[in-house]
Amino acid sequence: MTDSAIAITNLLYQYAERLDSGDLQGAAALFRHARIQLSDGAGTIDAAQMLGVMRDLIILYPCGTPRTRHVTSNPIIELDQAGNRASVRSYYTVFQCTEGLPLQAITAGRYHDEFERVDGVWRFSFRDYSLQDAIGEMGFHLRGQG
Repeated sequence: MTDSAIAITNLLYQYAERLDSGDLQGAAALFRHARIQLSDGAGTIDAAQMLGVMRDLIILYPCGTPRTRHVTSNPIIELDQAGNRASVRSYYTVFQCTEGLPLQAITAGRYHDEFERVDGVWRFSFRDYSLQDAIGEMGFHLRGQG
């Protein structure tokens, strides 16, 4: 795996780690240079708007976390010829366990991301969140879903 591929993959995993630890601000900050598409055909939002959506929807428990594990897998990384842009397709599966919910997968889908390298540092430039393929019991994770 190249240094670029490692850096890009680490960004995918940092998002999951920050979200699962309840660091919504840190998760949204990864997209500070990006546009984010929440649903197919809708316009995009920025990182500040994404943080607002996260705060409005994600249920944080007394431990300060959403009691989830976002597993990102199968990243397919395509670097451009110059090496300063990349697109990545990956899968995600979200597991959750709470007092009212035994451990289970609650949703699964795909991320389509774009990255750019600026001053030698990789960063998100776009994420498509609209590719949710399976929905299970989301009522313990997102407000208004139960």
